[in-house]
Amino acid sequence: MDTSQKYPDEKQLNVKVITWGDLTWVDIVQPTEAAKRYLAEHYNFHPMDLEDFLSRRQLSKVDEYEQYLFAIFHIPVYDKVTKVSTKRQWSAFIGEKYLVTIRPTEFQAIDEIRRECEFSEDVKKEYFSKGAGYLLYLIMDRAIDSYFPILDKILSLMDDIEDSVFDVEKEVAKEISILRRDIITQRSVMFPERTLQVELESKLKRFTKTDMTVFFNDLKDHMNKICETLDECKEIIEVYQDADSVLSGYRANRVMRVISIMLAIGLPIGIITGLLGMDVILPGGINKGNLTPFIILSVLMIVAVAGLLVFLRRKRFI
Repeated sequence: MDTSQKYPDEKQLNVKVITWGDLTWVDIVQPTEAAKRYLAEHYNFHPMDLEDFLSRRQLSKVDEYEQYLFAIFHIPVYDKVTKVSTKRQWSAFIGEKYLVTIRPTEFQAIDEIRRECEFSEDVKKEYFSKGAGYLLYLIMDRAIDSYFPILDKILSLMDDIEDSVFDVEKEVAKEISILRRDIITQRSVMFPERTLQVELESKLKRFTKTDMTVFFNDLKDHMNKICETLDECKEIIEVYQDADSVLSGYRANRVMRVISIMLAIGLPIGIITGLLGMDVILPGGINKGNLTPFIILSVLMIVAVAGLLVFLRRKRFI
């Protein structure tokens, strides 16, 4: 038996139902209260689970019941404009003869699997014949595969910052802060997902028709690689932040040193002119007279400035 069904309220609910054999996959995009009522009418799910999948502040978890599992996952969605990721939630109900996925529009890995099932009967048979647990594994595997481009983008941004952070003339504090925030978001998503995968491996066995050990081992290898890379990124970005803080202090000190030197040079000039220059005849002035005092004052100021410069040079202030 091989059918695809559409319900009268599909447009309102944004729901797609695909069936092969005795397994039905219900995919709901951007769930609303109408989706909650739809699931309450068609399935015997716990009311708390129906509330949880609509909530936007749930932690990753898996709840086990006699007839089904309910799991909440998260995915990072990268914004190319702000260069920061946000966390998006998706959920799944896994039963013996059904898989219900509730997800945001950004989770395109499910779209890929769904299109493959719609376009190829052989692919649909391969995906559905091993049970709801295997179908959920495929979705999780595609989600991890789709994450690697995001990880590559983070590594690329870190390379760009590395080229700039040790350049004294460049300010990269903002870029470092944005990237550090993004890494924190990625870690808050991927680390709980790794724990969730371990818990799901044992609980999905009763909803699969094949041994999932090899599949989940591969999944764990990929997730461990992602988490280890994020750990390394966190450590490196903290080094960059410390280095930028030191260099920012150096740049500020350099500016203050120049200002201090200028003030120091002006100090003897101000003292000499203040004490001795009140009645000195200036060239080009209204009063005419002897210019000797002016010349003496000028020589004194030049000698004082020159002596101060020599002193600052010997002390390696300049």
